[in-house]
Amino acid sequence: MQLDAIDKSLLKYLQQDCKQTNKELSNKLNLSVTAVYERIKKLERGGIIKNYVTLLDKEKVNLGFSVFCQIKLLQHSKEYLTKFENEVTQLEEVLECFHVSGEYDYLLKVLVKDMKHFRSFMVTKLTTLQHIGSTQSSFTINEVKNTTAVILN
Repeated sequence: MQLDAIDKSLLKYLQQDCKQTNKELSNKLNLSVTAVYERIKKLERGGIIKNYVTLLDKEKVNLGFSVFCQIKLLQHSKEYLTKFENEVTQLEEVLECFHVSGEYDYLLKVLVKDMKHFRSFMVTKLTTLQHIGSTQSSFTINEVKNTTAVILN
């Protein structure tokens, strides 16, 4: 799907605040409300807009401790990869999981309350998953940049 300059601007505004009305967006884009509505529907049907979400303040919901876990599997067989991926997606503390290249096989972004909560997560959930050979964890000191916006040029 080809995006024109108006589509890109519309997506920028929606990423900033998806609760804006079509009227507000039409004023910003200098389009009719109907044209904005049709463009949004086209972007949704085309799969460009996947979902609308609410972003929470992690500190205010008492989940301000972010950890990045690197996971190395015992083997790289399809069975081991598939089993691990199916199991890790069920862990509510895991926000993101990426199959990566390099020394480790997976990179997880984990969100918990504190170190005690993380230890419990490691002992009772993560390390009980089958086929994990080793893990390495890094704890965030300060969040320098965290965005969900995709910039379209």
